[in-house]
Amino acid sequence: MNMIGALCIILATTWAGFEWAKRMQERPRQLRQLKVALQSLEAEIVFGMTPLYDACIHLSKQMKEPLSLFFEQMANRLYTGRSTVQVAWEESLEVFQKHTALQKGEIEVLKQFGSTLGRHDREHQQKQIRLTIVHLEREEREAEEVQRRYETMVKSLGFLTGLLIVILLI
Repeated sequence: MNMIGALCIILATTWAGFEWAKRMQERPRQLRQLKVALQSLEAEIVFGMTPLYDACIHLSKQMKEPLSLFFEQMANRLYTGRSTVQVAWEESLEVFQKHTALQKGEIEVLKQFGSTLGRHDREHQQKQIRLTIVHLEREEREAEEVQRRYETMVKSLGFLTGLLIVILLI
Protein backbone atom coordinates (compact mmCIF):
# COMPACT_ATOMS: atom_id res chain seq x y z
CA MET A 1 0.00 0.00 0.00
CA ASN A 2 2.90 2.34 0.76
CA MET A 3 4.34 1.72 -2.68
CA ILE A 4 1.07 2.69 -4.35
CA GLY A 5 0.93 5.91 -2.32
CA ALA A 6 4.55 6.72 -3.14
CA LEU A 7 3.90 6.06 -6.83
CA CYS A 8 0.82 8.32 -6.76
CA ILE A 9 2.82 11.15 -5.18
CA ILE A 10 5.61 10.85 -7.73
CA LEU A 11 3.15 10.67 -10.62
CA ALA A 12 1.22 13.70 -9.37
CA THR A 13 4.28 15.92 -8.94
CA THR A 14 5.74 14.75 -12.25
CA TRP A 15 2.45 15.58 -13.94
CA ALA A 16 2.51 19.04 -12.30
CA GLY A 17 6.02 19.61 -13.64
CA PHE A 18 4.96 18.63 -17.15
CA GLU A 19 1.91 20.93 -16.95
CA TRP A 20 4.12 23.82 -15.90
CA ALA A 21 6.45 23.06 -18.82
CA LYS A 22 3.45 22.91 -21.17
CA ARG A 23 2.47 26.40 -20.05
CA MET A 24 5.99 27.55 -20.92
CA GLN A 25 5.55 26.03 -24.40
CA GLU A 26 2.15 27.65 -24.91
CA ARG A 27 3.27 31.21 -24.18
CA PRO A 28 5.50 31.74 -27.27
CA ARG A 29 2.95 29.98 -29.49
CA GLN A 30 0.13 32.17 -28.24
CA LEU A 31 2.26 35.28 -28.71
CA ARG A 32 2.88 34.30 -32.34
CA GLN A 33 -0.85 33.77 -32.85
CA LEU A 34 -1.56 37.13 -31.26
CA LYS A 35 0.85 38.86 -33.63
CA VAL A 36 -0.86 37.20 -36.59
CA ALA A 37 -4.24 38.30 -35.23
CA LEU A 38 -3.06 41.90 -34.91
CA GLN A 39 -1.65 41.83 -38.45
CA SER A 40 -5.01 40.55 -39.67
CA LEU A 41 -6.77 43.27 -37.68
CA GLU A 42 -4.48 45.82 -39.31
CA ALA A 43 -5.35 44.51 -42.77
CA GLU A 44 -9.07 44.52 -41.98
CA ILE A 45 -9.09 48.06 -40.57
CA VAL A 46 -6.50 49.83 -42.73
CA PHE A 47 -6.76 48.14 -46.09
CA GLY A 48 -10.23 46.61 -46.01
CA MET A 49 -11.76 49.59 -44.20
CA THR A 50 -13.82 47.09 -42.25
CA PRO A 51 -15.66 48.30 -39.13
CA LEU A 52 -14.16 47.00 -35.90
CA TYR A 53 -17.19 44.83 -35.10
CA ASP A 54 -16.96 43.03 -38.46
CA ALA A 55 -13.19 42.68 -38.13
CA CYS A 56 -13.64 41.02 -34.74
CA ILE A 57 -16.21 38.61 -36.18
CA HIS A 58 -13.81 37.67 -39.00
CA LEU A 59 -10.92 37.18 -36.57
CA SER A 60 -12.99 35.06 -34.20
CA LYS A 61 -13.64 32.68 -37.09
CA GLN A 62 -10.03 32.65 -38.33
CA MET A 63 -8.15 32.24 -35.05
CA LYS A 64 -7.85 29.22 -32.79
CA GLU A 65 -8.78 29.28 -29.14
CA PRO A 66 -8.18 31.16 -26.89
CA LEU A 67 -7.83 34.05 -29.39
CA SER A 68 -11.09 33.20 -31.12
CA LEU A 69 -12.81 33.52 -27.73
CA PHE A 70 -11.25 36.94 -27.22
CA PHE A 71 -12.44 38.34 -30.55
CA GLU A 72 -15.85 36.74 -30.13
CA GLN A 73 -16.22 38.42 -26.74
CA MET A 74 -15.07 41.70 -28.23
CA ALA A 75 -17.59 41.46 -31.09
CA ASN A 76 -20.41 40.62 -28.68
CA ARG A 77 -19.61 43.61 -26.51
CA LEU A 78 -19.41 45.91 -29.52
CA TYR A 79 -22.68 44.54 -30.92
CA THR A 80 -24.65 45.47 -27.81
CA GLY A 81 -23.32 49.02 -28.06
CA ARG A 82 -23.47 49.47 -24.30
CA SER A 83 -19.74 50.06 -23.93
CA THR A 84 -16.96 51.95 -25.63
CA VAL A 85 -14.32 50.17 -27.68
CA GLN A 86 -11.79 50.57 -24.87
CA VAL A 87 -14.14 49.09 -22.24
CA ALA A 88 -15.13 46.24 -24.57
CA TRP A 89 -11.44 45.51 -25.22
CA GLU A 90 -10.55 45.49 -21.52
CA GLU A 91 -13.52 43.32 -20.52
CA SER A 92 -12.73 40.85 -23.30
CA LEU A 93 -9.09 40.88 -22.23
CA GLU A 94 -10.09 39.94 -18.68
CA VAL A 95 -11.96 36.88 -19.96
CA PHE A 96 -9.12 36.04 -22.36
CA GLN A 97 -6.48 36.29 -19.65
CA LYS A 98 -8.04 33.40 -17.72
CA HIS A 99 -7.72 31.07 -20.71
CA THR A 100 -4.21 31.91 -21.84
CA ALA A 101 -0.58 31.40 -20.89
CA LEU A 102 0.23 35.08 -21.41
CA GLN A 103 1.80 36.91 -18.52
CA LYS A 104 1.32 40.32 -16.98
CA GLY A 105 3.67 42.10 -19.42
CA GLU A 106 1.85 40.90 -22.51
CA ILE A 107 -1.55 41.69 -21.02
CA GLU A 108 -0.36 45.20 -20.18
CA VAL A 109 0.82 45.73 -23.77
CA LEU A 110 -2.61 44.63 -24.98
CA LYS A 111 -4.36 46.95 -22.50
CA GLN A 112 -2.30 49.89 -23.73
CA PHE A 113 -3.17 49.01 -27.31
CA GLY A 114 -6.85 48.73 -26.43
CA SER A 115 -6.81 52.25 -25.01
CA THR A 116 -5.85 53.58 -28.46
CA LEU A 117 -8.13 51.33 -30.50
CA GLY A 118 -10.78 53.22 -32.42
CA ARG A 119 -9.61 56.66 -31.27
CA HIS A 120 -7.44 57.61 -34.22
CA ASP A 121 -7.48 57.67 -37.99
CA ARG A 122 -6.43 54.60 -39.99
CA GLU A 123 -2.83 55.70 -40.43
CA HIS A 124 -2.26 56.33 -36.73
CA GLN A 125 -4.11 53.12 -35.87
CA GLN A 126 -1.75 51.22 -38.17
CA LYS A 127 1.23 52.70 -36.32
CA GLN A 128 -0.26 51.63 -32.99
CA ILE A 129 -0.80 48.09 -34.25
CA ARG A 130 2.77 47.87 -35.52
CA LEU A 131 4.12 49.25 -32.25
CA THR A 132 2.14 46.63 -30.34
CA ILE A 133 3.49 43.90 -32.62
CA VAL A 134 7.05 45.08 -31.91
CA HIS A 135 6.39 44.86 -28.17
CA LEU A 136 4.90 41.39 -28.57
CA GLU A 137 7.92 40.25 -30.60
CA ARG A 138 10.15 41.32 -27.72
CA GLU A 139 7.95 39.41 -25.28
CA GLU A 140 8.01 36.38 -27.60
CA ARG A 141 11.81 36.33 -27.68
CA GLU A 142 11.85 36.51 -23.89
CA ALA A 143 9.28 33.69 -23.63
CA GLU A 144 11.32 31.49 -25.98
CA GLU A 145 14.44 32.14 -23.90
CA VAL A 146 12.62 31.22 -20.67
CA GLN A 147 11.27 28.08 -22.33
CA ARG A 148 14.69 27.09 -23.65
CA ARG A 149 16.31 27.64 -20.27
CA TYR A 150 13.81 26.20 -17.85
CA GLU A 151 11.55 23.69 -19.59
CA THR A 152 13.68 20.59 -18.92
CA MET A 153 14.47 21.78 -15.41
CA VAL A 154 10.78 22.19 -14.54
CA LYS A 155 9.96 18.69 -15.77
CA SER A 156 12.80 17.23 -13.70
CA LEU A 157 11.87 19.34 -10.71
CA GLY A 158 8.37 17.85 -10.68
CA PHE A 159 9.73 14.32 -10.52
CA LEU A 160 12.42 15.18 -7.97
CA THR A 161 9.93 16.97 -5.73
CA GLY A 162 7.78 13.85 -5.67
CA LEU A 163 10.81 11.75 -4.88
CA LEU A 164 11.76 14.10 -2.03
CA ILE A 165 8.26 13.95 -0.56
CA VAL A 166 8.28 10.15 -0.68
CA ILE A 167 11.70 10.02 0.99
CA LEU A 168 10.59 12.40 3.71
CA LEU A 169 7.44 10.36 4.37
CA ILE A 170 9.35 7.09 4.70
